[in-house]
Amino acid sequence: MSPSAGGLVVFLLSVQDVRESDSAEYKLTLMTNKPGEKYTGSPGVTLSVTDSGLQVQVRRSDSTWLELTCHSSCVLSDRAEYVWYKNEKYIKRGSSLLVSSGSTDRYSCYLRGSSGHGSPAVYGPQRPSVSVSPSAEMLEGGSVTLTCSTDANPAASYTWYKAHRTSDPHLLSKEPQLVFSSIQSSDSGNYSCTAENQLGRKTSDFISIDVKYGPQRPSVSVSPSAEMLEGDSVTLTCSTDANPAANYTWYKEHEDSPRASGQIFTITNFTAEHSGNYYCEAQNEMGRSNSTLLLITESAVDRTTMIIHITRWTLVSVMVILLLLFCLWTRKKKAVSSTTEPHESREAVEMDLHPEFEDLSDMAAQREDPEEQEDQV
Repeated sequence: MSPSAGGLVVFLLSVQDVRESDSAEYKLTLMTNKPGEKYTGSPGVTLSVTDSGLQVQVRRSDSTWLELTCHSSCVLSDRAEYVWYKNEKYIKRGSSLLVSSGSTDRYSCYLRGSSGHGSPAVYGPQRPSVSVSPSAEMLEGGSVTLTCSTDANPAASYTWYKAHRTSDPHLLSKEPQLVFSSIQSSDSGNYSCTAENQLGRKTSDFISIDVKYGPQRPSVSVSPSAEMLEGDSVTLTCSTDANPAANYTWYKEHEDSPRASGQIFTITNFTAEHSGNYYCEAQNEMGRSNSTLLLITESAVDRTTMIIHITRWTLVSVMVILLLLFCLWTRKKKAVSSTTEPHESREAVEMDLHPEFEDLSDMAAQREDPEEQEDQV
């Protein structure tokens, strides 16, 4: 308020840092010292604030650099000049600016000498955050939504991935939300999202999805077999798929009281009383499930009979081995005999080839005999 000549009073309203949102009709209201008495001037004063229309366009120059260009939607004079700010600090003049790709800084441009506002700042995505709805336990068959969000200008595009132990992350969706209308146990795992615009790219931390479900029908294995001999031991093992992990209880058919608890059930010193149908029950907070019946019986062959059979088969096996050894020995002997007969026949042939020598030997012997006789006389 300032006084003027003639007793008039002038009221001034100063608006600093005017914005487009300040556009409105302004009126002056006078209030007297009397309660409830006031006067409002009409019509008021209309203030219209027009945006400078400055915008920053982003263009990739190469794999390393980005070119930022300042544009205005208003008609500007030839003398108009742009200035650039980085994180609200002046850096240079000019209509364009080169910045490195992946920069996390904020860039904006202004008209030099203008008291108006500059362009909206452009910047790459901040690290995205992921929210899960509902935030309570995820039950198999329920609906679950993952939402990825970040702050970026220009607006970022989103990509969802699921991590795999043996391969690269698997691309799932290119939407801000990843929706499971009926989530399954196979959907459990680690998920992440990536936010990207022309200025950069950021990836969120992994978020773990743990789907709860009741036990599947258990399976039972038996070792060594389901047919037992008296005095033997048998081990039954129950297994199922459940989250959280299931607890196990063992029952015998037609009995209310459990026989044992735990994944493994061992029967030692088996007797006829142990014969029957057995099953296991798997249970967690999500539900329960029973296995099919497993029949455990005592073998019809007792241990003494089994020993007799084993002894009998052992004797038969020994006799067969001895018979084979005898056959091999006989065959070897015949082979040796067949190798010596050719030598004997060869000597006989040689004797037959020289009969005259044998005759001469006989004649010489006859001649020597008379002389020996005379000597004896």
